[in-house]
Amino acid sequence: MPPATHESLVTVAPSPAFYLALVLYGAATLLYAGAAAQAPRWLPAAARFTLLAAFLIHGVDIGWRGVEHVHPGTSVREALGFLSWIMAGGYLFWSWRVRIGLLGAFVAPAALAILAVARLTPSGEAMEELGALGRIHISLATLGVAMFALATAVAVMYLAEDRSLKRKQFDDLVLKRGDALETLDRLSHRLVVIGYPIFTASLLLGVIWVARRHISGFARPEWLMAGVIWLTFGGLIAGRSARGWRGRRAALLTIAGFIVSLVVLGIYLARRALGG
Repeated sequence: MPPATHESLVTVAPSPAFYLALVLYGAATLLYAGAAAQAPRWLPAAARFTLLAAFLIHGVDIGWRGVEHVHPGTSVREALGFLSWIMAGGYLFWSWRVRIGLLGAFVAPAALAILAVARLTPSGEAMEELGALGRIHISLATLGVAMFALATAVAVMYLAEDRSLKRKQFDDLVLKRGDALETLDRLSHRLVVIGYPIFTASLLLGVIWVARRHISGFARPEWLMAGVIWLTFGGLIAGRSARGWRGRRAALLTIAGFIVSLVVLGIYLARRALGG
């Protein structure tokens, strides 16, 4: 069998940094879970620094794979690994600016699960005629979806706090850390606004890429569903500006849009694993 070229190489064996990152993400998950309960005050800080270590080691793994010519734009699997890294980094950035410390209880296990799926599922065959345009399309789509993922985590946190307020459970894990509903609502919207133009650019490049390959835009359901994602988040931004959509409605729309994103990613991942 001839050796694989840089263009045909789909994946490489997981690096030691990958396994260490998994362990650290798992440890951060446990620490955040402990911090959510009545636990020592040092646990939130320990959880954050453990997640930071996981993020840094994960970055080493991505860099090592890049040296082996397997980068985030190579395939959906690689894009998923990059997505989990962006999620963790985005959360760490915002947690030092806004009091959303226990949002890590959502982000850490999500990063762990997505990274494990990205590295341990079957790679399938290399995509034909991917080219620079296809790689940029995949990379931008990953960045956009990562922002939507963070916005969704904040939206879930918003709904949890809103429910606690209505039930007058003032010792809830979110409330006791002082996270205001308005702060969470603004942050979720800001993340959507950041991710939307990036996702829009990825869709435009995707349309050009598909047209160059002479494939109908209706050939695969995931392409139509990507349009649904774009319309959902675009409608959310327009509704907030024109009709003042905020709070629970905005949170539910954010979650709905991200669920469709997960379905699209799942279809791509299954298609590549099955060689379709």
